[in-house]
Amino acid sequence: MKACVQRVLNAKVVVSGETVGEIEQGVVVLIGFEKGDLKSYVDKMAKKVVNLRIFEDGSGKMNLSVKDIGGKVLAVPNFTLAADCKKGRRPSFQSSEEPAKAEEMFNLFVEKCREEGVEVETGIFGADMKVHLVNDGPVTFVLTNKEL
Repeated sequence: MKACVQRVLNAKVVVSGETVGEIEQGVVVLIGFEKGDLKSYVDKMAKKVVNLRIFEDGSGKMNLSVKDIGGKVLAVPNFTLAADCKKGRRPSFQSSEEPAKAEEMFNLFVEKCREEGVEVETGIFGADMKVHLVNDGPVTFVLTNKEL
C-alpha cells in the first residue's frame, strides 16, 4: 500500500464534469494497493494519515494533524501508485491489487479515517477523475505500509 499525502488549502475531484468530492483545508490522499496488502495495514495507514503532524501551530512548526485543525480528507483511489518503474520506460502494474479487492480496501480506508473522527470526501473508484488542488507549502509525503 502506498499513499501520497498532500497538505491542501482546498481540493476537489471531478468526474464527467461533475464535482464528486470537495474539501477546504485538509489533506488529499492518493492511495494505491498492492497484492499482499493486509486489512491491518489499512487501519494503521488511516491512523497515520489523520494523525500526521503536518500543519503549523502558532509557532510556525509542523505540530498539528488534520484531525487537530478540524480539517478534512479527500481520499482518491490511485492504482498507478503501485506501479513498478524499475525496468524500461513503461510502468508495470503486475503488483497492483485486483480491482475488487482494491476497492474493498479503499472503502475500508475511508471508513477507518471516519472512525478517527475526520470528515472524508472521496473520488470514485475506477473512474476517470480530474483532481484539482491547491497544495499548501507545497507539503507532500509518500507513505508505504513498510513505514507503519
